[in-house]
Amino acid sequence: MSALLEVRQLSVGYGDLPVVIDLDLEVAAGEVVALLGANGAGKSTTILAIAGALPSTGEVLFDGAPLRGPVHRRARRGIAVIPEGRSVFMGLSAERNLQLGPGPLEAALDLFPELQPLLSRRAGMLSGGEQQILGLARALAAQPRLLVVDELSLGLAPMVVQRLLTALRTAAQRGAGVLLVEQHARQALAITDRGYVMSRGRCDLSGTGSELLANLGDIEQTYLHGPIEPAGTDR
Repeated sequence: MSALLEVRQLSVGYGDLPVVIDLDLEVAAGEVVALLGANGAGKSTTILAIAGALPSTGEVLFDGAPLRGPVHRRARRGIAVIPEGRSVFMGLSAERNLQLGPGPLEAALDLFPELQPLLSRRAGMLSGGEQQILGLARALAAQPRLLVVDELSLGLAPMVVQRLLTALRTAAQRGAGVLLVEQHARQALAITDRGYVMSRGRCDLSGTGSELLANLGDIEQTYLHGPIEPAGTDR
């Protein structure tokens, strides 16, 4: 399977502080790849560098060609990025949020019919889970070739987390590549094809989702500082 996204020797820092060091990873079309690690391991920095929001050294290839330029230029090539936090316009209605996306409203509602009765509500009045569903619906409606997701389920209830992860798996089955940073390691690995485990800015471990899941206890103790449980949840 040829790679849709190839990251080679990626290094990123803030001033003189190195955060990501010589990182290699790949994501093929049609697969979900998890990026795991403790807080401060460099996961979000990696996502921001791939998205074009941070300067970096090394090489990032998309469909075999160098991926350069700012976030909006990369988006035009079919890359959708969902950053950590709620990626919605809080003062606008759910319907307007969807209309501002690059995909049709009908496609978003086909993917997430539970948004239909919420269309007239301001996004800021939705629950955290509903806001994340809204943001993911807007991104997936455009049928991106690559979806890069950072902590989509942060602070959400387990049922909402499963709904979001299932939608990512479905997007991959339809041909998209998905790179996922996720705090719920067990749930993430259950729907991923492969995973990388980061520690102090480097990739220390990789394997298939089933291999990593089978060794999750050791991975949690060695790399994730014990089982990760969210401090609070939102519906």
